[in-house]
Amino acid sequence: MERVILVSACLKTQLQNEETLQELRRLAHTAGAEVVYMYRVRVEAFNAATLIGKGKLQEISLQTTTLKADSVIFDDEISPAQQNNLEEILPAKVLDRTRLILDIFAQRARTQEGKLQVELAQLKYLLPRLSGRGAAMMQQKGGIGMRGPGERKLEYDRRRLRLRISRLEKEIEAVKAGRSLRRQRRAQVPLPQIALVGYTNAGKSTLLNALTQNQSVYADDKLFATLDPTTRRVHMPSGGEMLFTDTVGFIQKLPHSLVTSFRATLEETSFADVILHVQDAASPNRREQEATVLQIITDLKAENIPLIPVFNKTDLLSPGRLELLRAQHPQAVFVSALEEANLTALLRRVEQAASYKWKVHTLTLRTDQLNHLGVFYEKALVINRKETPRGLILTFMATEGNFESLKHRLA
Repeated sequence: MERVILVSACLKTQLQNEETLQELRRLAHTAGAEVVYMYRVRVEAFNAATLIGKGKLQEISLQTTTLKADSVIFDDEISPAQQNNLEEILPAKVLDRTRLILDIFAQRARTQEGKLQVELAQLKYLLPRLSGRGAAMMQQKGGIGMRGPGERKLEYDRRRLRLRISRLEKEIEAVKAGRSLRRQRRAQVPLPQIALVGYTNAGKSTLLNALTQNQSVYADDKLFATLDPTTRRVHMPSGGEMLFTDTVGFIQKLPHSLVTSFRATLEETSFADVILHVQDAASPNRREQEATVLQIITDLKAENIPLIPVFNKTDLLSPGRLELLRAQHPQAVFVSALEEANLTALLRRVEQAASYKWKVHTLTLRTDQLNHLGVFYEKALVINRKETPRGLILTFMATEGNFESLKHRLA
């Protein structure tokens, strides 16, 4: 197991963000490292050459040697020049939060699309760091930050890197076109689209497994346990089904290169009929995590889609804490995916939210109109059918466009 030292720096005029440092610790653990020491550094001003002062760097250098640490990981993104300077002072690999997240994504990517997106983000991160590194860019050491396509790409010169990036962008555009086509096909199936979004490790995958009564979606108590989006059909209380999509988790200081590379995946959120914002109700940093997710939803231009706050992991709360949260957030739905508690109430809330677009209608098909029954199942979400002497009474959910089309066909 790789031994690492973590460093978090902030200005003396600012409050130390303990949350992001603890989150960095969890990221390091997820990447397979053992954290042997953590530094909280306060500075008058950030050093353009080394981020923090040389005195503190000498202390970290000594500690690195004493504890036999393999890597020093900074909580903030460091520039290529700063990385060069830091590596001359510290007797270990120097990584930043972005490189650490990229390494985790390289481990987690399973589909071809995910691997392409991770490689693109890695190469965009490495490109500006090639200048002036020469043979040092070989780095055939292995360990954190060296996994995935990054290791073999380090030898490429800038021209070949740009060529590879260009090819990857074209491949991802083709993937995006394919995803758009699949989205269009799903749109032809009369099922509302529900997107599960939230901070990483909020329990989205566990919730999807609980809703589908199927453990086919990988879930683990780790950051970014699942990377590739997964769509499943969920049976609704009123009848019929809806499509629920589990998306990649968000995180504070999510690297811009990842947001760009994974835009094709994140766009699933923008095309949803309803968004479930899954939150870890037991997290002491829930408010900050909530703000991070809402900001990314805004960046994706999905802020006008109906959003349901879902407070998960209520089994970890005391009764008093749970009641306080209920009083503070009357619009939220409180569930426990692990114990499958209050899931029916959540699904009924989803039906209610989807009704702004998928409205409930009732029509009676006479005996001579029963040949049109298949069209209703193609263009609407049939939730009930009742045979009467007058004909077949269908209760269904449909968009306004589909409803008008169905009435026109019957006429």
